[in-house]
Amino acid sequence: MLSPTSEIEGRLQRLKGRETRTQSIATRFTPSEERALLQVAASCGKNLREWAREVLLDAANGQQHGDGAPLFAEVQALRLLLINTLEPLLRGEKMTPEQFKEMLRYVKTNKRKAAADMLASYAEGTTEQP
Repeated sequence: MLSPTSEIEGRLQRLKGRETRTQSIATRFTPSEERALLQVAASCGKNLREWAREVLLDAANGQQHGDGAPLFAEVQALRLLLINTLEPLLRGEKMTPEQFKEMLRYVKTNKRKAAADMLASYAEGTTEQP
């Protein structure tokens, strides 16, 4: 068990090397909103204040906290790969190793645009035709 003095020293050491935090903001929540926020913060292994700070700074820096964009882009990459490789194979055509490598390059280049287009279609309420 750490003594109270060594525990405080440990906290002070972690603070060295970063700018002092002197500003604060406050807002009010309903009890149910507070419970939901506490639950999310705990699931991230953080206390509410540190979690909220990270979420706010990520939003201010243009990042989505827990942003699934990279994962969604990879799902779209798989979709592009399947659509563009299965169709010729189902017609009985063969794909050479070079054609497959070219397809992989195409997918790598276009997966983010495909993901953005898909998200835009969801936002507009439109769906793709197969």
